[in-house]
Amino acid sequence: MIQSTTPHSNQPLFPPTHEAALLPAGPGVEGHCSLNTIYQEMERLPGGCRRLAVRLVSEVDPSLLWRVLTDYEGLSRFIPNLTASRVVRRSGRVVTLDQVGSQKLFGVNFTARVQLELTEAPERGSLTFRMVKGDFRRFEGLWQVSAMEAGTSLLYALTVQGCVGMPIHLIEQRLRHDLSTNLRAVQQEAESRI
Repeated sequence: MIQSTTPHSNQPLFPPTHEAALLPAGPGVEGHCSLNTIYQEMERLPGGCRRLAVRLVSEVDPSLLWRVLTDYEGLSRFIPNLTASRVVRRSGRVVTLDQVGSQKLFGVNFTARVQLELTEAPERGSLTFRMVKGDFRRFEGLWQVSAMEAGTSLLYALTVQGCVGMPIHLIEQRLRHDLSTNLRAVQQEAESRI
């Protein structure tokens, strides 16, 4: 099930960032989040920029979800529309990845390439990323894994700005679907490793 509204929460879906204000959030979610329900938020920012967040509460152990998220070379095996994911370099907790995504939109094949710099913070369950170079003007966000009373929260937040001439409304619609699909794919891959 997908819910496009913010669940009642004392914690917004959008995590704190150095540059953005948080969306308003309501009272207490932990006891009210349904397992395997995806919650979404989207915020329109100036300049054709979009900030999206999707969150799933699962029964999968947080450490297993973390191992799946950091299986960088294997991501393209189970993330739909991700055709390649390759580690370029690793320096401590900082990993540089080359990724290629591909999908068909309105009968036209669309391919996007990005080089991402990821910073791992396993003690916080946080994996932040930002585009170093690629086919977007802006592509950054985070994966967050955290234990809750109701299960394990898996959050994916993304701020994206397409290149000039890239119709943002089409990207927005596609991202709403793809981010939820990516969360489910991570969950299913983790469940298959139990």
